[in-house]
Formats: sequence, C-alpha cells, structure tokens
Amino acid sequence: MSAEQKTNFIRRQIEAELASGELGAVVTRFPPEPNGYLHIGHAKAVCLNFGIARDYGGSCALRFDDTNPEKEDAKYAAAIEEDIRWLGFEWSRVSHASDYFGQLHDFAVELIKKGLAYVDGQSAEEIRAGRGTLTEPGVNSRDRERGVEENLKLFAGMKNGDYADGEMVLRAKIDMASDNINLRDPVLYRIRSSRHQRTGDAWRIYPLYDFTHGQSDALENVTHSLCTMEFEDHRALYDWFLEHLTLPGPSRPKQIEFSRLNLNYTVTSKRMLAQLVEGGDVAGWDDPRMPTLSGLRRRGFTPTAIRKFVELTGVTRKHHIAEMGLLENCAREDLEARAPRAMAVLRPLKLVIENYPEGESETIDAPNHPADKSMGTRKLRISREVFIERDDFSESPPKKFHRLAPGRAVRLRYAFVVRCTGVRRDEHGEALEVRCEYDADTRRGAQPAGGRVKGVIHWVNAADAAAAEVRLYDRLFACAEPGREADLRAALNPDSLQVCASALVEPMLAAAAPARWQFERLGYFFPDRDSAAGKLVFNRIVTLRDSWAKLTEKSAAKTSAKT
Repeated sequence: MSAEQKTNFIRRQIEAELASGELGAVVTRFPPEPNGYLHIGHAKAVCLNFGIARDYGGSCALRFDDTNPEKEDAKYAAAIEEDIRWLGFEWSRVSHASDYFGQLHDFAVELIKKGLAYVDGQSAEEIRAGRGTLTEPGVNSRDRERGVEENLKLFAGMKNGDYADGEMVLRAKIDMASDNINLRDPVLYRIRSSRHQRTGDAWRIYPLYDFTHGQSDALENVTHSLCTMEFEDHRALYDWFLEHLTLPGPSRPKQIEFSRLNLNYTVTSKRMLAQLVEGGDVAGWDDPRMPTLSGLRRRGFTPTAIRKFVELTGVTRKHHIAEMGLLENCAREDLEARAPRAMAVLRPLKLVIENYPEGESETIDAPNHPADKSMGTRKLRISREVFIERDDFSESPPKKFHRLAPGRAVRLRYAFVVRCTGVRRDEHGEALEVRCEYDADTRRGAQPAGGRVKGVIHWVNAADAAAAEVRLYDRLFACAEPGREADLRAALNPDSLQVCASALVEPMLAAAAPARWQFERLGYFFPDRDSAAGKLVFNRIVTLRDSWAKLTEKSAAKTSAKT
C-alpha cells in the first residue's frame, strides 16, 4: 500500500474494526446505474471499492442499480464491465438490484403491515410542496393515516397495474418535521409502465434508489457501503430501513461517505456530457476529449496513469477540484518509461540535400528508447530528400530560434548536420522546398569544423515515409470550471482538436502492433480505432510538457496586476 492508502480515514476505520474483532471479512460493492458511461469521477469509486477489498483480503461485487427502466440499457452495463476490467479490477460476483425486486416488494409490505408505510394518491407536485423547506417543516399527506388493510390493497393494485403512472406512490411514514428532509416520508415505490431490460413486463412498480440500496447491501452481506458526499444526508434513511426491516443474516452494512473526484477543464455531469454528445460538439461518448473512461482509453491513457491519478488525489471528505495537469503528468510519467520512440512530421516541408548523391541512401541505427537499452534499436533510412516539420524552418527567424533558417545549420536527428542554401516558393511566397547541403563529417554526433550546432530537428525519409492522420487533442474546455458557465458551449476550447491530415511517420509504424509511442519532440501518441491498413490514424495523448501551466501563470499575473 502507498502512504496515502495507509492513512486515509476509511482505511483507518476498517483497520480498527479488524483489530477489535468487530469485522471479519471486508465486503464492498460498486453499484453503478446502467444509464450511461463511466467517467473519471467513477474511477475513484472503482479504485476505492475494489482496492480496499483487495488490500484487506475481502471481496467486491459489481451490482447494477437497475431500478429506472426508462433510462437503462444493457449496452451501458457491458461498457461498465469493460471499463472496470480495463482499470485492472475483477469483481467477485455480478448482481442487479432487479435480482431483489421480489424481496424488496416483501420489505415494502412488511413496512405497511407495521404501520410504517402508506399509499399516497397526491400528485408529485403536491408531495413536493408538502415536504417543506430547510427552515419549515413538512405537512402530513391527506392519505398518511390510511389503514393497513387499505394500504395493502392499494399497493397490490399498484403492483397489478390497476393504476396509471404517477397516480399513486408508496411512502415511508417517518417524520414530516424532521430536520433531515430525506426523512420526511420519502417515496419508496412509484408506478412505471416501462418494460425493464431484464425483467420485461413482470413489474409495474419500481423501488427508488434509497429504498433499494441499503437492503441490497444487507442481502449481499456488504460490510461497508462507500459512496460520495452527496449521500451523507441519506445515511439516516439508509440506517432507518435497516433498523425497521427483518433482514436475513447478520449483515448490518455501514455507509461511509467520501468526496467525489472533480476535475477542472471538463465536466462530469451526465446531463452536460449528453448535451455535448447530442449537440454534435463531440464525436460520441468515447470521443478522446471526453472525461469518460472509454474516451480516455481511446485517446491512449493507460490504466496505470488513471490509478496513479486517483491515488494522488487522495480520499477525504472535503470538496476539491483536481488539476487536469496532474492527470496529464501521471500519463507523462507512465509513458516516459515505457513508450518507444519514433519520428513523425505533422506538417511536412520537403528538404532537398543537394550534395547528397542521387539514388543513394544510408541506414542509421537509432535507439528505441534513449534511457532503456533493453528496448533495442530501429533502422532509419535517409537519402537526398527528407521531410521536416514546417515550424522547424523560418526565413525570418526570431531571437533564440535554433532551428533551420537561410544560411544556418541544424542537425538532422541521429544523422548529420545540414546548412540551408536556398528556398523554392510558390506563387504566394510560401516555402515549397528548402535546399540544403550536408556535412559528411558530422555523422555520429561529430560537430562541424566551423563551430558547434545547437539545433536538432526530427525528419522522415521522403522515399519510404508512411502517410498518417494525426489528431492533436487538447482540453475540451478553455476555462477551468466550465460547469459554472451559463452556456456550456461558450466555454468549449476551439482548439481542443486539430487534425493533421497529411502527416508522415517512420515506415515501421505502418506494420507495428498497436502501442503508445513518443513522437520525438511532439508528445505521446496512440493509434486510434479508425486506423486501418493503408490509413494510419494517431491520437495525441499528451504533449511532452504542460503547455497550460504557462498560460495559467500568465493569467494569474494579469489578474494580480489589475488588482
């Protein structure tokens, strides 16, 4: 375990319970609703629930909270399973809240018989208005004092389909004057005519999450129900149900809350993310700019980087927003050690080496990783014509420009020094081709006789470079907290995707198995699923350095100057 894992408050509580003998085996669960895709915020809950069970020799179940048939689909359940396995975890069992529909119904009948639940015929608006406010108590429903037999009859009618959707609900009878609004006679069951993805038309009534969750935990012998802070006020209701129901077995799960993982420069609200998908602002739920785990996976982030990020953000009860830069740095640190190197030119500019013999070429051994000799070497071929990055040439170079310019020399990476002798332009004055001469004595790192050359640029050989489309992904939003913007679209980063449709890469990438690469001087890249034979497509995972850090510093400096 890391130092963080040893000291967070949940682990301390579990360790104390184990040491005292109060707790035997640790049993946790991850209970997503199959109504959408997991995002980076869910990764924290996944790592926490599965990680705690693993580290204390316990078990963690995957339970789908499928109590809302109108929004749920089996495709989401399959995607959730894929995401959890991708993160590196395996569940002890798969269950569904719908597995317990019969038992949950019986629990509801038990509450009615005890005089602790009643059928309410008020409209949803009337019930909402009657609950009161944070400063005013609620008002008893006109149906609160129905007799047990009448409630049983009405509840059976709800189950049998005798009433329309919304015509009646079943409510717990707790305390309409409670300081905790969640205890003001919460709704337990509502009528829904929708077909359920697993149970079909067997049920006309469906339990709400608050009534489902604790009992499902108890039925599965869960010891610790770990959930985010928005459920803190629901804990009293969670415990109320466990206290007043006759549950099989000794299990009495404990609900423990922790702060959710929020991330700047993005949103994790399903509603907001759906707005972007449905509005065509992104290419789908797995768009590499999305904070969904499927989007991060497609972009090229590794499970190791995601798990490290979750660990570094910590487990507390305090609200905070994690830095996108931290997630990106976790990716860089992971990929720096494991990603083999290659050269790619995103915006090609032809360079002709005029004194290199026509029709000839030479082979260069280049390391696959400069710090890891075990990765071996690769063969590069260079000849009279190569392509360089257009940004690596300037006819009017600014100060501290150490790349190629008229009369100036640079080293071609792993090869020799070339000096610019001329430029061929199109009718608009745009450079079409750079003319150079090479110094044959500068191979293998030797410096030219005239003095040391500072600049080193990457290149690809014109004769055998492979064509590729390179997608440069960046942060989806231009502002740190887009969720606070009145118009979500106004906060979008217009440069979150730039497509280099005419890029060129080393030829070995055309036959290489899918892997993450460092394109030298450019960043880390991963083949997109759109890649196919004859059509290479690469996604930029992250740049080599945090380009947003300087922008943030400049913005802070301007704000400070104004104040």
